[in-house]
Amino acid sequence: MTIGVVVLAAGASRRMGEPKLLLPWGQTSVLGHLLAQWTRLHAQQTAVVLAAGSQPILEELEQLAFSKANRIFNPAPDDGMFSSIQLAANWPGWHPSLTHWVITLGDQPHLKESTLQELLNFGARNPDKIWQPMRGERRKHPVLLAKRFFQELGKTSAGDLKMFLVERAADLSGFQSHDAGLDFDMDTREDYERVKQFSSL
Repeated sequence: MTIGVVVLAAGASRRMGEPKLLLPWGQTSVLGHLLAQWTRLHAQQTAVVLAAGSQPILEELEQLAFSKANRIFNPAPDDGMFSSIQLAANWPGWHPSLTHWVITLGDQPHLKESTLQELLNFGARNPDKIWQPMRGERRKHPVLLAKRFFQELGKTSAGDLKMFLVERAADLSGFQSHDAGLDFDMDTREDYERVKQFSSL
């Protein structure tokens, strides 16, 4: 199993009032933390989907020395998260050796690395499924997809990722996670302070 990672970074962060991915996280930014995390988890390729013309995110990627070859520009980010996902699925820059992709939100720096490793472990044992961590009956992000499902994302007429997954219910698998961070959003400044406290930053 060779992994590609899609980091969704094209959102406007309107409720936060500033780009979420540029907020401080440990010794770096939220974006820097996410990129370093997936490097430690041995992702073979990580691409960041950002809004076209998003100068602050571009500057941060430069600061992080993130490869220009792995930047995907969304010309219409107001079309929503699924537009970024479909752009990534249709992007020709993926290495041909990749077998699976992780689609990860840009505002989940508080997830435990062990949770992400667990996602990869389950995927490796059952590589023909779509995997998600679960809290009770609720499916959570990130999502791990085998190549055929990732390619289907680029062609689907589903209106969003949730509908795409519902249409493939027979192929969905999940594992119960003890990571309470999966229950937290990071949409507002109060949310940010809460998840920082949760992560003991």
